[in-house]
Amino acid sequence: MATIQRKKIRQRIHKRIRKRVTGTAQRPRLSVHFSNKGVYAQIIDDEKGRTIVAASTREKDHEALKSNVAGATRIGEVIADRAIGASVGAVVFDRGGHTYHGKVKALADAARAKGLKF
Repeated sequence: MATIQRKKIRQRIHKRIRKRVTGTAQRPRLSVHFSNKGVYAQIIDDEKGRTIVAASTREKDHEALKSNVAGATRIGEVIADRAIGASVGAVVFDRGGHTYHGKVKALADAARAKGLKF
């Protein structure tokens, strides 16, 4: 009997979440993704199919950050600042199939602290 990999489980959960969570022009979707090397966040308008703003630890300004709670916190602050600059005040949160704990929670809390509503 083959074991199911954690990545496959996360992808299956993410598909289930995406059935219910969609971004509109009034409330775009804040999508988060984590790899071993980086933290990525995007604010997406699913109706138009375009990314409004994005931030990641792989950008030139944030290369020193890692894929940990500190990096997620900083990216949460950056994405909130960029969203407010792009006239986005409220979003729906898409945790990407990850458990709402650790890096995901740190990113969400930092974005809320900077004024993003979700």
